Amino acid sequence: MSNPTVTAVILTKNEEQHLRRALDCIAPHCREIVIVDSGSDDGTEAIAREFGARFAFNPWKNYATQFNHGIALAGTESEWLLRLDADEILDPDWYARFAALVASKPETTGIALRRSMTFRGKLIRHGLAKTWQLRLFRAGRGTCEARWMDEHIVVDGPVEQLAVNLVDDNLNDLKWWTQKHLGYADREAVDLLMIAEDQAKEGQSGSMTGQAKAKRWIKDNIYAKLPIGLRALMFFILRYVFALGFLDGLRGFQFHVLQGFWYRLYTDIRVAEIREAQAKQGLSLEAAIEQVTGIVVAPKPALPAGDDRAG
Repeated sequence: MSNPTVTAVILTKNEEQHLRRALDCIAPHCREIVIVDSGSDDGTEAIAREFGARFAFNPWKNYATQFNHGIALAGTESEWLLRLDADEILDPDWYARFAALVASKPETTGIALRRSMTFRGKLIRHGLAKTWQLRLFRAGRGTCEARWMDEHIVVDGPVEQLAVNLVDDNLNDLKWWTQKHLGYADREAVDLLMIAEDQAKEGQSGSMTGQAKAKRWIKDNIYAKLPIGLRALMFFILRYVFALGFLDGLRGFQFHVLQGFWYRLYTDIRVAEIREAQAKQGLSLEAAIEQVTGIVVAPKPALPAGDDRAG
């Protein structure tokens, strides 16, 4: 049996610091590499072309839209697609283990890898930091769900787990990290508001990892319904105390305070600002979101006259 062919899809913007490292890891095993760029002005494109990657510009809307554009560009020339961020690293033997799994379980449609992350140069080992994420899937059988935040790949068949480490090892400084999370917070605020309006769940079907399903259910049915502010504190306590985040020492404390509390509290404040603009100025939710965050959200289509589904 021949080895499975793979096309990697990577999203970039000013990733010259990370891209070469990522491509060194995957290029020997990929039939093609598709890079979707949203406006780099550093050496990202030159590095991509050095590796023979297809480099395409597409203006940024959100991660799901950008990645689905990459899926469309990749097509079905390869049997499998790999979703990888420019700042992520795979185990050196990832391809051999992937090929062995596919050979032993040919019905597999999606494969989840074991993702972890570093913070200021240290691997975070506790506090729910390790997750299973679906990153390899058969071409033509998967898509990225249309969410503003916490989007997942969904496929139309069985999903297996493969104990290959996928490490998010971003080399930028804390100021960059903070600014990035300010942007994340606006997208998360939109996602939470869409959940409240029951719009975020529309059009979602297919298979994802069991862990992703559980996290999605908790977010949509519990976290999103908790009081603003209180949920950030509860999330921090869950991760730092009950999920043993404190075992990562001082660096872990810094990470969990910033990512598990500050970021989520800031998100809640942005939700409150959007709701206040909506109430005080009589704006639609979509108009209030655009005014406060600059994010353009398409309004929910009106139901035809006589359609009773609105109730």
